[in-house]
Amino acid sequence: MRARDGWRAPLLALLVGLLALPGCTDAQPDAGLRGAWAADRYIMAEGGEYEVQGRIFFTDRDWQVLFFVLDEDGVTRRGSAEGGGYTLDGEDLVFSHLFNLSVGDEMAGLPATDLQMVSRPAEDAPLEPTQIDVEGDVLTLHFPSGNRMTFRRR
Repeated sequence: MRARDGWRAPLLALLVGLLALPGCTDAQPDAGLRGAWAADRYIMAEGGEYEVQGRIFFTDRDWQVLFFVLDEDGVTRRGSAEGGGYTLDGEDLVFSHLFNLSVGDEMAGLPATDLQMVSRPAEDAPLEPTQIDVEGDVLTLHFPSGNRMTFRRR
């Protein structure tokens, strides 16, 4: 390292320290949601449930999910990749759906879905108000349909 480059390490240390200070990021009040969660179960409002494989990720303001719904024989019957922004106020999570790629067979509690590929600007993104429970390492999303999906912290 040349002498004139000696400023990089102290500057990097300063920036990392500043990011760790409260109020220096625009993080949401409840950081317990942030991170990666492994999909676990999809529980239907009318009864019945399915194994789900995939992941959902939350940053301080964005989310992304990729999941597959399996039937009772372990065969993948549905899949979805979605993402966008979100807001969180206590247990009230509102997803903004910027991106969606999904397809699936009809399953009890879930209608068939033709292949959909959607990308839209933020001002056109539909909002999905969702209730959440975070208990230890388990996240439950309570969708407006009455269906629920559970995830386990990675």
